Amino acid sequence: MSQAPVEALVERNRLWARLGAAVASHPDPLPTPLAVVDLDAFDANADDLARRAAGKPVRVASKSLRVPGLVARALAHDGFSGVLAYTLAEALHLHDTGISDDVVVAYPSVDQGALARLVGSPDAAAAITIMVDDVAHLDAVDAVRRGAGVDVRVAIDVDAGLRVGGQHVGPKRSPLYDAAAVGDLARTVVSRPGFVLVGAMTYEGQVAGVPDDVPGQRTRSLLVRRLKQASVAQLEVRRREVVDVLGGLVDLEFWNAGGSGSVESTVADPVVTEVAAGSGLLAPGLFDHYQSFTPRPAAFFGLRVSRKPSPTLATVHGGGLIASGPVGDDRAPAPWAPPGLHLTGLEGAGEVQTPLTGHAASRLGIGDLVWFRHAKSGELFEHVNDVHLVRGDRIVETVPTYRGLGHAW
Repeated sequence: MSQAPVEALVERNRLWARLGAAVASHPDPLPTPLAVVDLDAFDANADDLARRAAGKPVRVASKSLRVPGLVARALAHDGFSGVLAYTLAEALHLHDTGISDDVVVAYPSVDQGALARLVGSPDAAAAITIMVDDVAHLDAVDAVRRGAGVDVRVAIDVDAGLRVGGQHVGPKRSPLYDAAAVGDLARTVVSRPGFVLVGAMTYEGQVAGVPDDVPGQRTRSLLVRRLKQASVAQLEVRRREVVDVLGGLVDLEFWNAGGSGSVESTVADPVVTEVAAGSGLLAPGLFDHYQSFTPRPAAFFGLRVSRKPSPTLATVHGGGLIASGPVGDDRAPAPWAPPGLHLTGLEGAGEVQTPLTGHAASRLGIGDLVWFRHAKSGELFEHVNDVHLVRGDRIVETVPTYRGLGHAW
């Protein structure tokens, strides 16, 4: 259950005071944009994801974190096991640094340098599974082999979209939709030297990544829920068809599926052995309005007021951290604490300055911190080198992001 409006506003004011106290207590001045993660909220979200997974392992979707320390923290929670990486280079880093010895790369890789490192390292090849949906992905691996090399672990990405009325609803990922097509590729993998088929993946983004209980959008939310129900039902049938085709060919180690917004329906399918989750740990703006769960916002970025164009306006320095995806208001960062602030229609969130209006703007002075939530999860941490981990009203640790470590995956 979401909080009542008054309770939510009180909580956001408390957050403003608490984060402000945490920054003020730090021995050094902290530059902005200033990224923080509330560890109490992060840990509570992790516990809730594990509860929702009902005993099936939760694989950490690192794309939604992009901070090695947070990936490691999630893996330390009961119910979490393994990482779902978003590039092979990242997977190699996670293995090389000892963060995980079980990494599945969620997207096919044609990165020749990373593939060469994989086939040249028996340890890495034993720990990392790459994703394929085309024979060309196998060819890319063979193109960098030098001699016999090592066996490469492979998982097949199966399209998880909903087909209705001749239309495809869901992410445009794998070309493999029918069980027969999956079987054809699986036979190729199994018969091809240097590859071992160990897993399958179905990411039902139209279920996991679409809010379905949006205030003021009752009709649309009802339609989204019906599409989700139809998708879940259709996907259960298709997963079983794929299993039937693969049954006489290979015994898979895992079947990965779902995301933070679909945990319950995903783990209910007996074919699925594990669920992926990442955004549910940090709860960005796009994950606010789901009927199935209410995570606690855990990630924020702070900007200082640098101008007061008028008594009722406060302008912060920076702010244009726009999320990827289809262009729309929901991709903009949301001024969150103190509550009662809004972006302006003419300027929105700007690269160098962001004017804010609303009743709270009149009580802000130059130098005050305003805390924002990013629309998406891990993308926030592409803009900062460090993340300050907060417990209560104290910064207890500062950890580097991938960017801070010099990586651009």
